[in-house]
Amino acid sequence: MADVTTGNGAVTYRESVAEGIAREMRRDPTVVCLGEDIGAAEGVFKTTVGLFKEFGGRRVWDTPISEQAIVGAAMGAAMTGLRPVAEIMFSDFLACCWEHLAVEIPKVRYMTGGQVTVPLVVRTANGGGLGFGAQHSQAVENWAFTVPGLKIAAPSTPADVVGMMASAIRSDDPVVFFEHKGLFASKGAPAPPDHVVPLGQARIARGGDDLTLVALASTVPTALAAAERLAGEGISAEVVDLRSLIPLDMRTVLASLERTSRLMIVEENPYQGGWGGTVASIVADEGFELLDAPIRRVASECVPLPFADRLEDEVIPTVDRVTDAVRRLASY
Repeated sequence: MADVTTGNGAVTYRESVAEGIAREMRRDPTVVCLGEDIGAAEGVFKTTVGLFKEFGGRRVWDTPISEQAIVGAAMGAAMTGLRPVAEIMFSDFLACCWEHLAVEIPKVRYMTGGQVTVPLVVRTANGGGLGFGAQHSQAVENWAFTVPGLKIAAPSTPADVVGMMASAIRSDDPVVFFEHKGLFASKGAPAPPDHVVPLGQARIARGGDDLTLVALASTVPTALAAAERLAGEGISAEVVDLRSLIPLDMRTVLASLERTSRLMIVEENPYQGGWGGTVASIVADEGFELLDAPIRRVASECVPLPFADRLEDEVIPTVDRVTDAVRRLASY
């Protein structure tokens, strides 16, 4: 593959998806890719650029338009010695292969007593913010969050895309890898050689003393922008990027709360049934004494995603919504 760096040495999130997969394909000949238009067309979101050219049709497989076929084939390949990376074009379409992903794949290792593993990655474009409409804009990490046996990765930076892709592909358990559509064009520092980010290891994206903002994927830059704005008002917000939901790194969240004593969760899932409810519950159970104020959540509204930009901004978390909520919590 060509050098993926852009101006000033930065790389895009989009390019880092292909780079992360390519690194693992070079390292391990059992890694294969399959999905709709990922070969010569290089992906509808251009996240598989260069893979077909470098690895050819024996390792990069174009598939029919059938999510069941893609994930079913990936399951069989994984059970017989390969490490497939399957692409589901939009995360909304995980519903089309939910029987495989929720009922069959996560149960194999348990039901065979560890004799058979399913080391596959299902990667998918997730989330809103681009006006793709109600059937192509959902953030559905919370769907997978309900299924025991799945790991869930959702990186927010180009370097984390590469490092977490390495961990996901090397995992002997199935991983759902959420790539946020709204982050594809974002830029950041390139991943160093041999970069690996363990799943279940959150990071402190910004230090602070007055309040903890817990975020994931697209809500990380939203939280960071809100924290920057609030710093000018004398409010110091710490931003925790969870990176993954399973495993879930609550140690980092609780350690942050020891310093700040206030918690706000910023998530793109709908408020009803979102992963933030679990984070809030664990903090209430294990860190109640650390709190000086109620736990607050800024989440998407419980409505289908509108197509119009101005309406969509009324549904998903924005910098303005987060900033206003932090002001209220900081003054509690």
